[in-house]
Amino acid sequence: MSYSVGQVSGFTGITVRALHHYDKAGLLSPSDRSPAGYRLYSDTDLARLQQILFYRELGFPLDEIATILADPQANALDHLRARHRLLTDQITKLRRLVEVAEHAMRVQQTGVELTPEERFEVFGEVTFDLTYATQAHLKWQHHEGHQHSMARAAAHSKEDWAQLMAEAADWRQRLLTAFDTGEAPDGPPAMDLAEEHRQHITRWFTPCPTDMHTRIADDFTTDPRAFALLVPPTEQRPGLASYLHTAVHANAVRQSPDGEE
Repeated sequence: MSYSVGQVSGFTGITVRALHHYDKAGLLSPSDRSPAGYRLYSDTDLARLQQILFYRELGFPLDEIATILADPQANALDHLRARHRLLTDQITKLRRLVEVAEHAMRVQQTGVELTPEERFEVFGEVTFDLTYATQAHLKWQHHEGHQHSMARAAAHSKEDWAQLMAEAADWRQRLLTAFDTGEAPDGPPAMDLAEEHRQHITRWFTPCPTDMHTRIADDFTTDPRAFALLVPPTEQRPGLASYLHTAVHANAVRQSPDGEE
């Protein structure tokens, strides 16, 4: 059975341009042509293409693949052994880089170096998503408030973090109580909780004016990772993030001299 270039491209995912390149390079030339002169690939050609894709997946350059396929019995094993050694070395290096990157992100995020046991002891279920922390750092790294916050966080001791998290846990329970008992999100109790959160940020990290606080709250309803920094998923309720978002914005209006955000 014969297959056109378009058909081969369709069921292998290889672009027509790549197939043409393989043909010109002498790596995979179709066995036949249609009466109109179009390339036609046989089952044998497809088997060879499968070999090419296998070696490409392992990172072999095309000229080396051509050498292997020219005499597979004589060359394949040696080439594969060499590639195996190279990939193993790369994996080892990448694992070390991953460990370094994860450590750096943990330090950037919490501002303090803790062992995994200490992190669980201090932070409990309040987990820090490293992808969110990294994105937030890249987004705000040149912002003075973020830089000040990271500097303050870096100066915190384990005891500081323990006190900070204890305060946050107490605040969180009172937030849940307000939500569960039906306090209005724009009512005084909820706004007082929002203001307490703003002061908490100021006390432990960086001055947090109301406009900055509302920007922080906006993330609560758009990014679950941000809200998980305040309320662990096991304690969250449907609508709680929106509730706090509304309370923060209402408090910003209350704190404004002219009654506007």
